[in-house]
Amino acid sequence: MAKSIDVSDLNIYYGDFLAVEGVNMTITARSVTALIGPSGCGKSTFLRTLNRMHEVIPGARVEGKVLVDGQSLYDSAVDPVEVRRMVGMVFQRPNPFPTMSIYENVLAGLRLNNKKLSKSDADAVVEKALRGANLWNEVKDRLTKPGMGLSGGQQQRLCIARAIAVEPQILLMDEPCSALDPISTSAIEDLIHELKEQYTIVIVTHNMQQAARVSEDTAFFNLAGAGKPGRLVEMNPTKKIFSVPDEEATEAYISGRFG
Repeated sequence: MAKSIDVSDLNIYYGDFLAVEGVNMTITARSVTALIGPSGCGKSTFLRTLNRMHEVIPGARVEGKVLVDGQSLYDSAVDPVEVRRMVGMVFQRPNPFPTMSIYENVLAGLRLNNKKLSKSDADAVVEKALRGANLWNEVKDRLTKPGMGLSGGQQQRLCIARAIAVEPQILLMDEPCSALDPISTSAIEDLIHELKEQYTIVIVTHNMQQAARVSEDTAFFNLAGAGKPGRLVEMNPTKKIFSVPDEEATEAYISGRFG
């Protein structure tokens, strides 16, 4: 089910401004890849190109290739809505739909795709997704209650359940723990370890310890200065990045000398 991603010569623009330049990387299926680097270096911008959310911004565009199992995401014949179903996204702040119950939040993506479900099928999808997000036991007796009534960590796991309910192959996570307390962060990290058995996961994080804990590979992004494009400086197995990185700039960032 999970798929690999190959990125080659990727340039990302906002209008005429080149935001990220010349990214080449391979993201392995059924693994966690962490994107690290200082604020403003293009990590989240790059992440959004992997499910074509970048182009939703007026004037935004990309050059280069993003292939998922050999299929170009940006081929003219490819439906961006289908891409976003295949490549799920979890955002920095938990964003359950405020007017919806926990139950309806989980089903929101399927409803958006006009998928007709019987009550029994819907029940099965909700339970499977909530179990997959390690949330079922906490909410099974209050599925009709508002999703916004959950704690922050539970809301984020509800958003993960919503993302996996549509059965994507890839999960993108943009700083999913930055708004959470340490206990909720630990729960999300445990969940990431479980999810990588089924999904390819790419996570943006500013937390070096988190990157070291959850990922197999780490990509370090940086930029030469204000107004310059972000670049991929180095991508290597996480153990190597955090012990003997190839680039001096990577070592300087990880050791806290800048950023």
